[in-house]
Amino acid sequence: MEKAKKIVVFYYTQTGQALEILKSMNQPLVEAGHQLVYKEIVPERPFPFLWSKETFYEIFPETRLGIPPYGIKEIDLSDVQDADLVIVGGQSWYLSPSLPLQSFFLSPTIKEYLKGKSIIFVNGCRNMWLKTIRKIRKYVSEAGGNLVGHIVLQDRVANLVSVITVIRWLFYGKKEASSIWPRAGVSEEDIRSASQFGGIIDKALQLGNWSDLQEQLMAAGAIKYKPGVVYIEKIGHRVFGLWAKFIRKKGGYQNPDRAFRIKLFSWYLIFILFAISPIGLLVFYLTYPIRMLFMGRQKREACYTLSWKAGDQV
Repeated sequence: MEKAKKIVVFYYTQTGQALEILKSMNQPLVEAGHQLVYKEIVPERPFPFLWSKETFYEIFPETRLGIPPYGIKEIDLSDVQDADLVIVGGQSWYLSPSLPLQSFFLSPTIKEYLKGKSIIFVNGCRNMWLKTIRKIRKYVSEAGGNLVGHIVLQDRVANLVSVITVIRWLFYGKKEASSIWPRAGVSEEDIRSASQFGGIIDKALQLGNWSDLQEQLMAAGAIKYKPGVVYIEKIGHRVFGLWAKFIRKKGGYQNPDRAFRIKLFSWYLIFILFAISPIGLLVFYLTYPIRMLFMGRQKREACYTLSWKAGDQV
């Protein structure tokens, strides 16, 4: 008989999507008899849902630069000190881990806890996740943990369409499909099928061997690699960094002196999404034959690499 293991699942969610993904993914682990303990990541000051435009843009500089304005509420770890596996689930904000996720990984208590632990990160996002996982790699490395798996569930629809649907959802609470727009977020089908990853994790957990877990997850479709979207994300991340530093020169989080610069960024973001990103995709596909020479290496680094080393760009 297989030996039951203890698994702790840390998660941050506003809409419930991240938790829904995790529970679907973990169902085979429950059925195998493992003990799962869920721990919610709760910010010291909650972020609003529904979002207002002011609060949505206000968090941008700190999210992009990795400077959470405040931390998370204390999490009781007394019952999971002996956990055999740590699963962390959440989302991307502004091409980075969400601020509560960053606060979680930066917490001295959590960093001490993660030392020596095997960790799987699960991201439910719109469609841009590359820079998020690079930052997660760095956080896990700095904590002395071992990132053994990375799973991404993302919106299936076209990039610009998903921009509209996520705005409808986050600002107006309209998640379901309408006569014009598809349903926002990760599809119900993809959430249901996440259970296949739980079965793969169970086998690795029983063997105590994580060496080829990511290979097996990828074979099951754990990450849908979209090279054109990754290309746009890399450019956007660099530009976002410049904007974030520009805004921070006028002050920290919620400083009224930076309000005008944040307004400028909001106008820029709309322009870049609907005017420049289609041009960027066009340039990408016009140069696609050349890019194919490097595509395999880039995909492997993005989807399979789990370690972080000094000098990696985050």
